[in-house]
Amino acid sequence: MSYSMTSYDEVEPRAPGMHFLRDALDCEHLGVTVLDVDAGWRGKEHDHTHDSQEEVYLLLDGAASITIDGVELSIRRGDAVRVDPASTRQLRFSEDSLMVIAGAP
Repeated sequence: MSYSMTSYDEVEPRAPGMHFLRDALDCEHLGVTVLDVDAGWRGKEHDHTHDSQEEVYLLLDGAASITIDGVELSIRRGDAVRVDPASTRQLRFSEDSLMVIAGAP
């Protein structure tokens, strides 16, 4: 088949508000995650050294911050941030928010 389609809210979240779409879309290389989270949600600090995956974080609605290698950046609606695989990152949301994260090696 030349395409796949799903709705993120039909994909069982792996953590509260965290919908991983890679399997539902049958992606081979691209990871796509939708975060539909409440104010106060905080992600774990991590990097992607093990899989060489760079990520792009696109905030569709709400307000957030991301700490990259100890530097905190504010993210507003419409902002996109790319992070290298070896850099540590952690998300925090100060409002109910909707974000898309895309990653690939």
